Amino acid sequence: MTVLFDSRYPTHPDDVKHYDTDQLRQHFLVDNLMQADKLVLCYTHYERVIVGSAVPVKAAVKLEAPEPLKAEYFLQRRELGIINVGGSGKVSVDGSDYELKNTEALYVGMGAREVSFHSTDSAKPAKFYLNSAPAHHAYPTKHLTMDNCTVLQMGALETSNERAIHQLMINDVVQTCQLQMGLTVLKPGSVWNTMPAHQHDRRMEAYFYFNLADDQRVCHFMGQPQQTRHIWVANEQAVVSPAWSIHSGCGTSNYAFIWGMAGENLDYHDMDKFPASAMK
Repeated sequence: MTVLFDSRYPTHPDDVKHYDTDQLRQHFLVDNLMQADKLVLCYTHYERVIVGSAVPVKAAVKLEAPEPLKAEYFLQRRELGIINVGGSGKVSVDGSDYELKNTEALYVGMGAREVSFHSTDSAKPAKFYLNSAPAHHAYPTKHLTMDNCTVLQMGALETSNERAIHQLMINDVVQTCQLQMGLTVLKPGSVWNTMPAHQHDRRMEAYFYFNLADDQRVCHFMGQPQQTRHIWVANEQAVVSPAWSIHSGCGTSNYAFIWGMAGENLDYHDMDKFPASAMK
């Protein structure tokens, strides 16, 4: 099994004003996820969140601690959120198996030593998207589905942003130290997500876009509200969003995305919103 690991260092908004397209993509786009039989980990220095993936095809993929983590095992000082965006599979946590169908999630608390990922059918492999953050307490592992989460119906077709926000991993659903995750699905005919755009200065966020055809793209907007920049994102790619940045996107078709957040504030609704009229 191969582990692909890279690291992204923090950026200052004054510096990002001068980035060209290649620099923006280098610092904020994670474009190597969902590789067969590989554990892919991108260590960001934004709240030290790791964005990653595991796609077991020929064999199980183990959650290993790469040397830069300086840990005996991956979750020695961390918690983990997992959402399956592929075929059915299972996650084994210290000998207990959790079956995850498409769009189902699993929270794994600090201290779990042995975690591995498996596909039910190698012809239709599971695709596990991962977010991990440092933890201070061992909360129980919990299986989460679209039926036992909080769902917010937002937007309207008239504004091209009718969507369902599935809060799979927030405080009133599962106890975590700082990690929050959810899945937003845009309705047919809607292409805008997260409008009005917003910032939350006490936590970072990462967006993972999926259910997007190969010839379609999402234009992800980032930056300070008066200094916006954009990144074109393909299917199954992610964008890391610093606390100082807005995060919003517009697709050439409808799509879905997973949002993951970490920081000192677990209040999902604590954010500073910026209407379209305030953006530049």
